[in-house]
Amino acid sequence: MQLAKGVEWGLHCCLALAWLGDAEPVPTAKLAAIFDLPPPYLNKRLQALVRAGVLSSSPGVRGGFRLARAPERITLMDVVVAIEGPDDPFRCTEIRQHGAGADAEPGEFAQPCGIATAMRRAELAWRRELAAQSLADLMAATPPASADRVRRYYARLSATAT
Repeated sequence: MQLAKGVEWGLHCCLALAWLGDAEPVPTAKLAAIFDLPPPYLNKRLQALVRAGVLSSSPGVRGGFRLARAPERITLMDVVVAIEGPDDPFRCTEIRQHGAGADAEPGEFAQPCGIATAMRRAELAWRRELAAQSLADLMAATPPASADRVRRYYARLSATAT
């Protein structure tokens, strides 16, 4: 399974917004500058997070993004689903019933496909793990120097924009 890079970007931006706090909305351009990302593409990912209720946005010159909920209430799965969508990554199309399977005895395929069952179990474990970890958990596991560096960099960006 490969997730889009927008998931990484969204998670890092949520973490940065948590470190920066609620003092003021953070514009896309400044979030993009913190991580050296293309603003238009990042903005699309941030808008997906707004639609999912992970972020809130304010329009205008002084607008930007904030966390819509406390970091404890935002899971990694929330961000993944916002960016990637809710669809299961594995879709069983029952190819076992085609080709050689077309000659199967009646009722042979009454039980769910073993491959689909195994893949679903793996996906559920993955989803449970991501749902069990919050943005606050990431914050607690990150070295304090990372948060301080983002705050200093953001302060420099804000000072040069004034």
